[in-house]
Amino acid sequence: MFKIQEIREIIKLVDSSSIDEFVYEVDGAKVKLKKNNVVVTETVAPKKEVVAPVVQQSAPAEAPAVTPAPAKEEAPAPVAPSVNDPSLHKIVSPMVGTFYQAPNPDSPAYVKVGDKVGDETIVCIVEAMKLFNEIEAEVQGEIVEILVKDGDLVEYGQPLFLVKAE
Repeated sequence: MFKIQEIREIIKLVDSSSIDEFVYEVDGAKVKLKKNNVVVTETVAPKKEVVAPVVQQSAPAEAPAVTPAPAKEEAPAPVAPSVNDPSLHKIVSPMVGTFYQAPNPDSPAYVKVGDKVGDETIVCIVEAMKLFNEIEAEVQGEIVEILVKDGDLVEYGQPLFLVKAE
């Protein structure tokens, strides 16, 4: 059973972190915390207001006929086969947290597409509860694709990188 003080500390830690959901279970007792996420609503609204009216109203004959067709054909084709390609090794997140490509905002990314990595090469950081965990490639090869954007929330087991193993 959890003590009130423990629950308060967990709430403070989750509230001050960038994670939106936290689940903790010990001896059959379970604490599940979720934050209200207003950012998604704010992100979706500007896209609908800015992109849809400007693009479709300014060039109704050319833009819908030419632009969406290639975008729809190009985007799914490379992404779907590459993620499901059995010849590519997936570097996955070992925990829920926030993905960072660099040790700090002023530093260059640990790796980029085309970089060669070794077994112990650090490819990113996943931050969970103010702890910064360095993630190693665990395979030798070349980074083919980075599947997550800097600052994104990642789940346990979510693929982060695709590596063409040597």
